[in-house]
This record gives sequence, C-alpha cells and structure tokens, in this order.
Amino acid sequence: MLLAALIATAIAAEPPSPHATVPSEPPAMSAPEKTNDVGAVKMSKVMILEPKDGATVPQTFEVKFGVEGMKIANAGTITPGTGHHHLIIDGNAIPKGQTVPSDATHVHFGKGQTETKMTLKPGKHTLTLQFADGAHLSYGEMMSQTIHITVK
Repeated sequence: MLLAALIATAIAAEPPSPHATVPSEPPAMSAPEKTNDVGAVKMSKVMILEPKDGATVPQTFEVKFGVEGMKIANAGTITPGTGHHHLIIDGNAIPKGQTVPSDATHVHFGKGQTETKMTLKPGKHTLTLQFADGAHLSYGEMMSQTIHITVK
C-alpha cells in the first residue's frame, strides 16, 4: 500500500508530456466566499432617488433609494456582490466592515425594500443611505450617500 502511494505521488509530480494541450486561458476563478467583497464595490454606488438633496419636504414623506453594480438581497444572505439598504437619520456613514447599528436613527431594510415613508420633526436633517452585506457589515463610505433636507 505504501508503494502504491509513492508511485501515485511520483506520477503526479512528473512534468506534463510535451504533447499535452495547454489551455489558452487560465480557468475562471470563483468569487471569494466572504462578506464585504470590496472588489464588487469598486464600480458600485447607492443613491437616494427621492427626495433630492436640498429638498423641502412635509413631516411625512417618501424616501426612495437604489443601487447600481450590486444586487439587493435579504439580510442573512451572505453572497459576494449583494447587500441591503440602511437609512441613517442625522448621522454619518458607517466605516467599512463595521456593523450598522439597529436603533431609532439607523433604519434597516433587511427584506430588500427600496422605499419607505418617514416622519421627521420640522427642521434641517441629513439622510444617509448605507449599503451593507447580509450580516449588516457596512461596505463603507464608498457605498453611501448623504443628502440634506428641510422638513416643514
């Protein structure tokens, strides 16, 4: 049995035959099995479609958001190139790799929603859209957008 293992190892270590065909292109590599796949983010962006930056809105208003270059997936889906939206009220983007908190100012859209109705007190506010992976790990500032609104 030891002899068979040694022979198999020696055969596997032999250089290829000069008549062997060599593929013209290297085999395709699969995407890394991890969250927060930064390579997928390079050509991607999120955007608040409505309201527009600088808009004056009533106390209850619609917010619509989108993403380009990545796919929306429910929270819990750990697939490179996917994630879901989070809306941060009067706060900043979450640094890459950090978990987006779940509280009154960090609204999660883990079911893949792309719009919501909000009610805010009158005054000036910021809305920051943050995209994060299925584990709520932020894709960072490059996958966020902040707008300024005035609520009347």
